[in-house]
Amino acid sequence: MMKAELLNIDTGKAKAVTLSDEIFSLEPRKDILNRVVRWQLARRQQGSHSVKTRSEGSYSKSKVYRQKGTGGARHGDRNAPIFRKGGVYKGPKPRSHSHDLNKKFRKLGIKHALSSKVSQGKLVFVDEIKTNFEKTKDLVKIFDKYGWQSLLIIDDQEKAKGLAKFTKRLANKDVLSVNGINVYDILRKDQLLITSSALKQLEEKLQ
Repeated sequence: MMKAELLNIDTGKAKAVTLSDEIFSLEPRKDILNRVVRWQLARRQQGSHSVKTRSEGSYSKSKVYRQKGTGGARHGDRNAPIFRKGGVYKGPKPRSHSHDLNKKFRKLGIKHALSSKVSQGKLVFVDEIKTNFEKTKDLVKIFDKYGWQSLLIIDDQEKAKGLAKFTKRLANKDVLSVNGINVYDILRKDQLLITSSALKQLEEKLQ
């Protein structure tokens, strides 16, 4: 089993904590991380782009001119794609860009993202982050003390809500509950911080 330090933010002291090798000791694979991130971003893509087809044009549907005797090409109505400002042929329509990715692979992606942070020395475990301070600047002092700039905090459901009230005013500081943890947010922040209570829930979730 892998060992790590569990930091007490108030005292600055650390104690040993045991980590699951199946979650934190994997050899990070970029292909797995890439596939999961693409799945996440595809689900977020709006897909509301739309153009008018020939049948939706505002021009008259009547024939432009007679079929024969003009010396010109034969045409139907003014909305044909060949004309300027006519309808678009097979243009984009509202649709979902999401695709399927099974739960087992999504879990594997989170494990590889966590292992990646461990291998880079960018994962910090803390006993807890108390939310009994009065102002946001009190929380900023803690971040400055340990040099945490671009940071994602993973905490349990209730504590994450309380902490998010303060971090939402800060740049490059995000909070997620264990249920909301995902590969994209882990990778886009430089530092990852996980509390002791969140660690227990996370290991149960990813087993």
